[in-house]
Amino acid sequence: MISNNLHNAINAQINAELWSAYLYLAMSLDAEAKGHKGVANWFYVQFQEEQAHARIFMNYLNSRDAKVELLPIEEVPSSWDSVLDMFKQTLQHEKKVTALINNLAAIATEDRDYASINRLNWFIDEQVEEEESAREMIDAFEAVEGNKYGMYMLDKELATRVYNVPSPLAVATE
Repeated sequence: MISNNLHNAINAQINAELWSAYLYLAMSLDAEAKGHKGVANWFYVQFQEEQAHARIFMNYLNSRDAKVELLPIEEVPSSWDSVLDMFKQTLQHEKKVTALINNLAAIATEDRDYASINRLNWFIDEQVEEEESAREMIDAFEAVEGNKYGMYMLDKELATRVYNVPSPLAVATE
């Protein structure tokens, strides 16, 4: 049985994941409006990933006979000064999400809830990847800053990114 404390924290995390999805959708739309279709695609894939993360948590709560309670999603920004600013905000946001996931793991550890610890380990690994990806994008856009051809080529490259169903969802649908 999942503790009330962890149950409430996971419900809050579901809300945080949906807020993240909403943020990345806003970034995608802003990038597309500014003519950066590849960047828009990159953030749209992020949007899909965050929705999947919320679904993984929802499935987990359902599997533990714990009720999912959806909360209102707060407003997100809708415009950024540059693509580089988008990725810098992405890194800062992912660091906050990492702290939230670490807090969930701390609660599960305190509860000696090994099933939850096991599920959260996937998210801990995922957050390492999320932060690394944002740092790589910052490095790439800093490298081409002021170079229109470099920006064009990087945007073209980002257009090839595709969404992959995360393993916890792929297993759930088999």
